[in-house]
Amino acid sequence: MRAVAQRVLSAKVTVYNDAAGADETTGAIEKGLLVYLGADKNDTDADARAMAEKLAVLRIFADENDKMSLSVTDIGGAVLVVSQFTLFGDVRTGRRPSFDAAAPPELALKLYEDTCAHLRSLGLCTETGRFRAMMQVHSVGDGPITILLDTKKVF
Repeated sequence: MRAVAQRVLSAKVTVYNDAAGADETTGAIEKGLLVYLGADKNDTDADARAMAEKLAVLRIFADENDKMSLSVTDIGGAVLVVSQFTLFGDVRTGRRPSFDAAAPPELALKLYEDTCAHLRSLGLCTETGRFRAMMQVHSVGDGPITILLDTKKVF
């Protein structure tokens, strides 16, 4: 699995509801992590668990000495997780991304939901977007601090 984790003061995700003609907020947090999460076609529940555990203890929040030594768990923050298959877009050749490495929708949904469930089991308030929906993500970055994570450790 692959994630982009941003330290935020607040974040929310809205989905345009074509039938009702109004935006619907599906998730909102105050201080915490905004996480864009993508699944690889070879990922398993072990990857979902590993990603959740890494996010929960990732020390990117400032302590009293302004050093990044606290996690979202330590500060009592929340997590907003947004599905993002484009994290597996490969642009090494050509001009159009290839998404061949991305998990098919059924597997990606399971891994997305499993990651969120693991975060909740670790005691984190976890909000979400809506899988496969067109979303607008609004955030107030803090830092800015943005970290890339990959369970296969490719970076």
